[in-house]
Amino acid sequence: METKIFNTEQTIILATGSSRRHDFFQQLGIKFEIYPAEIDETPFIDEDPEKYALRLAQGKAAAVAAEHQAAWVIGADTVVTLDGHILGKPRDPEQALAMLTQLSGHTHRVITAYSLICQAKNISVVRAATTEVKFHSFPASVLEGYIRTGEPMDKAGASGIQGIGGFLVKEVSGSVSNVIGLPLSEVVEELLSHGVIAPN
Repeated sequence: METKIFNTEQTIILATGSSRRHDFFQQLGIKFEIYPAEIDETPFIDEDPEKYALRLAQGKAAAVAAEHQAAWVIGADTVVTLDGHILGKPRDPEQALAMLTQLSGHTHRVITAYSLICQAKNISVVRAATTEVKFHSFPASVLEGYIRTGEPMDKAGASGIQGIGGFLVKEVSGSVSNVIGLPLSEVVEELLSHGVIAPN
């Protein structure tokens, strides 16, 4: 028999196509609908990584909330940053290797911003969480082997710590779920405080 931790009291929409974010909610027994937002994700020139993540999270949630005013819409965006520079998804294996080489042996920051909007109740929340991740130093031959698995190609910063890329990680300081795509404890607390979900 399936057990769930939470009951869903109001309509929740995830404005994201991320299967990792969907998995988080499914594991908690939270019901949701999916309407991925289509917005321009081009960073502004010299845009601060956290401000960029906050802008995108809010933009995604707002775009979907405009069409579903009674629902609670969650938008999110995850950014990998090293020395203040945003590392997006690699366009090819060569760029993936360049990113992983940069990250190897160093500490980078993963910022996930989330926005919660319910237009009918005039509620709009936007926040960001930061986690520091230190990678072990591996030779290029190991990094190339990882790239050949294909996993880095659709991941910001060319790595996914919840998958094969977990072997790269030496230390994590902060929320692990934040690195995977959502600061889950903060989001759950937010939903509980507004009565969107309730303990089962």
